[in-house]
Amino acid sequence: MSSDAHGGESPLLIQLRQGLRREQIDKAWRDIVAGWQRRELWMTLGLHDVRQRYRRSKLGPFWITISMGVMVMALGLLYGQIFGQDLHEYLPFLAAGFVVWGLISTMLNDGCQAFIVAEGMIRQLNAPVSIYAYRGIWSTLIAFAHNIWIFFAVALWFGVDLNWNLLWIPLAVFVLLVNGLWMALFFGLLSARFRDVPLIVGSVVQVLFFVTPVIWRPEMLPGRALLLDLNPFYHMVEIVRAPMLGQAPGLEHWLTVLTILLVGWAVTLFFYSAYRWRIPYWV
Repeated sequence: MSSDAHGGESPLLIQLRQGLRREQIDKAWRDIVAGWQRRELWMTLGLHDVRQRYRRSKLGPFWITISMGVMVMALGLLYGQIFGQDLHEYLPFLAAGFVVWGLISTMLNDGCQAFIVAEGMIRQLNAPVSIYAYRGIWSTLIAFAHNIWIFFAVALWFGVDLNWNLLWIPLAVFVLLVNGLWMALFFGLLSARFRDVPLIVGSVVQVLFFVTPVIWRPEMLPGRALLLDLNPFYHMVEIVRAPMLGQAPGLEHWLTVLTILLVGWAVTLFFYSAYRWRIPYWV
């Protein structure tokens, strides 16, 4: 009876498969923990990536800040006129949204390349595979640390109320980084196997930029609340942007982002535990 109830499989075989599955998940989790413990290595690699991008430049990584500042000012003046917005309110909103969007989109796009660009090191270095996901998250955080000063410069110029809600920012950024880690592990794994994934993700991110309130304000879309509620990027942006603008992030934004975090990690652990060992062959 028990064999028929389980599709003809014996209870012993079912127990063996369940035990093997738990062992795979434990190994995947140990890889992630071991990767965190090797943070001196991936922090050095991430910093090296940023320096290499701007080597032989006089200003170095500060070009990140300059390019972001020019982009914010150009788009702010252009779209402020197109949308008929008061620049004293619109420019800080745009600067905050653009900086946070840069963090999220870069984590996702670079996460797709996490294992591909580390092909040589994965095959030669005896280290947890997860260090390459940490490496990308760390280099993205460095860029964010450069870019956020653009917002503070705009906020001080236009007199934004910078109050105690700013204390929400470290927690919100931390939650985004933890989300970014599962994205790097999951999409990095898929991209190592299917090289079209980075191109697909890049195209989707470009489209989502225009349907997410980054260059336009949510109140410009009356009667379309469902469109915003179903957009996970909107909630991710808002938990950081709201405190930057002196407001506490809404509970619905936190619940959505935390739900994405839990579901994302559950799915990632399932695939990462099953296929992590194949990454050196795929890259």
